[in-house]
Amino acid sequence: MTKPSLKAALAAGKFVAAPGLHDMITAAVANRYDIDFAYASGYWMTASAHGLPDAGIATYSQMVDRVATLCRVSKAAIIADADTGYGGLLNVHHTVRGYEDAGVVGVQIEDQEFPKKCGHTPFKRVVPVIDMVEKIKVACEARRSPETLIIARTDARQSEGYEGAMARGLAFAEAGADVIFLEALESEDEMRDACKRIRAPMMANMADGGKTPIRSAKELEEIGYAMAIYPSMTGLAAAQAAATALEAFLEHGTSQTPAQPLFDFAEFNQLIGFPEVWDFERRWARDRKAG
Repeated sequence: MTKPSLKAALAAGKFVAAPGLHDMITAAVANRYDIDFAYASGYWMTASAHGLPDAGIATYSQMVDRVATLCRVSKAAIIADADTGYGGLLNVHHTVRGYEDAGVVGVQIEDQEFPKKCGHTPFKRVVPVIDMVEKIKVACEARRSPETLIIARTDARQSEGYEGAMARGLAFAEAGADVIFLEALESEDEMRDACKRIRAPMMANMADGGKTPIRSAKELEEIGYAMAIYPSMTGLAAAQAAATALEAFLEHGTSQTPAQPLFDFAEFNQLIGFPEVWDFERRWARDRKAG
């Protein structure tokens, strides 16, 4: 299955809007729709797989395995959160190679100290600029395919202020990052100014419940962004659906209530691939009684 090229989409000036796919059920459902690009969030992949917070607890091995599974299940091309690169420069090299082998089209690396934290939570600390610049250079050199884009994120807005984050974004673009990501900007004015001053494709994080104002894809494109991720959308929607279903169950004592519509089981069997299993069984079935 040939997946869309993120590099080509950005080069053509096509705004890329990538919803987060937090688990494989969501990925299977998303395959019903014409979604070219999707995002693998460290926060939501960790939460859905391990029930843990995004605080540097999940390992590289856990994450690359999860990302590889998502790339296999999803028809969309996957842009993946690789946290800090999971260590020093050699780790960054290994991470980029591993994520590329997993099938991603974009590898996102951030400048936080380890253990890192969700970009919209407190107590984040960032490494010196030179450390992140070296990580970007190593990441760009490590990739085997020019189709694999390196996305450089800074979390300095809260600790070093807006101008500190801007200085890092400019340095990351100079270091060769394909896309620049200033995390947790706090106003539309900041968003507009960043897109005006940084001469590289810019990515916005539309994290529901986060610090950055939520804007539509059309509005973000007008502001000057080249792409946007929506990492929380399906995870929060799934959590709300589960809460609503459990509340209805406790009230009515059954799963079959008007208060909670359920996805069609027969259609989900189709999405998850049961028809291929049944076809295989029909082809290879034999009369067991006849030996």
